[in-house]
Amino acid sequence: MSFAAIRNTASSALTTTQVRLSIAAANIANADTAGYTQKTGVQTMTSMGGLGAGVTVSAITSAVDKYLLKDMATALTALGAATVNDTFADRLQALFGAVDGDDSSTTLANSVTALETALAQLAGTPESTTLRALVVDALDSLASDLRSASSGIQELRANADSGIEDSVNLVNQQLETIDALNMLIGMAQARGESTVDLEDQRNTALQAIASEMNVSSYVTSDSQMKIYTGSGVALLDSAVHKLSYEASSFVTTGTVFSPITVEGQDITGTVTSGTMGALIDQRDEILPLAQDELDELATALMGRLNAIYNQGTMLPAPGTLTSTTTVAATDTFAGTGTLRIATVDDQGALVSYGDFDLSTFATVSDFVAAINATGSMSAGIDAGGKLTIASTSGDGIALADIDSSVSGQGVSDYFGFNDLMTGTSALNIAVRSDIKAKSDTLSMAVLSTDDSPTIGAKAVSVSSAIASNLQSAMLGETTFSAAGTLSAKATSFVDYAGLIASGAALRADSAATTLTSKQNTYDTLASAFASQTGVNVDEETALVTELTQQYSTAAQLLQALNDMFDALLSAVK
Repeated sequence: MSFAAIRNTASSALTTTQVRLSIAAANIANADTAGYTQKTGVQTMTSMGGLGAGVTVSAITSAVDKYLLKDMATALTALGAATVNDTFADRLQALFGAVDGDDSSTTLANSVTALETALAQLAGTPESTTLRALVVDALDSLASDLRSASSGIQELRANADSGIEDSVNLVNQQLETIDALNMLIGMAQARGESTVDLEDQRNTALQAIASEMNVSSYVTSDSQMKIYTGSGVALLDSAVHKLSYEASSFVTTGTVFSPITVEGQDITGTVTSGTMGALIDQRDEILPLAQDELDELATALMGRLNAIYNQGTMLPAPGTLTSTTTVAATDTFAGTGTLRIATVDDQGALVSYGDFDLSTFATVSDFVAAINATGSMSAGIDAGGKLTIASTSGDGIALADIDSSVSGQGVSDYFGFNDLMTGTSALNIAVRSDIKAKSDTLSMAVLSTDDSPTIGAKAVSVSSAIASNLQSAMLGETTFSAAGTLSAKATSFVDYAGLIASGAALRADSAATTLTSKQNTYDTLASAFASQTGVNVDEETALVTELTQQYSTAAQLLQALNDMFDALLSAVK
């Protein structure tokens, strides 16, 4: 072998060893860098004229299993969804309170029980202003709990909606990153440079997208990554196709949310997993179901309590009754039985009265005309569609159903002349404002339905009947329609409140179990990926030692060769 061949071999050994040392040093330095995979220099022998002419690093590779990488992306999508569902389930459960062994909660169900207790005490002493105040406070507390839980649900929906916008922005950022990396990889390949580090970065960006939403991807023969939604809409091909979404500024039960679009195409329904998919599901499905359950509890409560409370009257009786229901003079009046309307003085003594056969009235106008015909009472419909009944003498006015009803309800209840509760749902349920402001106005009196009452005799008096009936309604069974995840059933208010709370607790437990399962699945895959592609610092350190020795040997060979050249030159001289 010539001196030149020996020099080439030794020089190539030095160069190759330097490259491999650089690779090993980079591996050690990036051992804890997320997404980094162990790099290996592929060492190849070179030859000249059939003889060995040294070595070179022909490529830098990383042993990435594309199928394992795909499985990790799928697992990340499921984990992203499970994490969101667990977080929201915990927060929803907190709105309803902790559930104990008898299916009651620290909020709604306990507030129901407190109202039952207050009504039981008032039924024993209906004239007590102190006990009336306790009932009003208990009822106000229950209504407040319902409003608070309902507002909390809408706040969670707003958080989910805002989270969707954040998720869209994150996906768009990662798409831009991958597009830039595609370009850099193409340029590096054209220069014959290694692209493995760039590919690591691209895979990391893809994993970030997979955590947010379900996507599919592949790498072309020229190493360009393409990404599509689960339904096949292109997000990245020869260009980035960004997602577009703007969160609503204010969220209510009636909010109509904008779609998530890609260049005008609605893809909301195709985002079924990942953080984004779970947020959509929470906002549009899971949380509205919880709201439906609260609304059913609230409307059933208002319906039962108002029906009973409208059987009574204040003492002194009010001079005017105004409906909460909006009516028109031409509305059909489907009444049956006999209704008594009376005027009474401040002590409840009868001033005048009229017994009306409701079956004789075809319209609300007929009912109004009959009241006006008495002379001692007047009725009318104001500009807002509210029916009013008043005493023409300035006395109080009171109603009593002898055996009357309108469309299956008591007359006062049908028109809402003496409602205890106001509102249309759990979001706005409340104690009537004048009763809340002055609890001693709580109606605990009733108008007598005795035959042929005597003018001047006591006709309105305080009774335990209203409080007792209210308590019985709270304790007894109420028919609830199917709502949310609850089927139609007949049960008590406290049990229904307990079902809402226990349902939320069960969903929270299920979400936690699912999260643990998805986390374990991802951890298993991540561990397998790390074992296959991660850096073993001990092995790399040992390799550095070995390469250092090889470098030293090659350097010594070159030094010996130089010494030989020097000796030859000296001999020639």
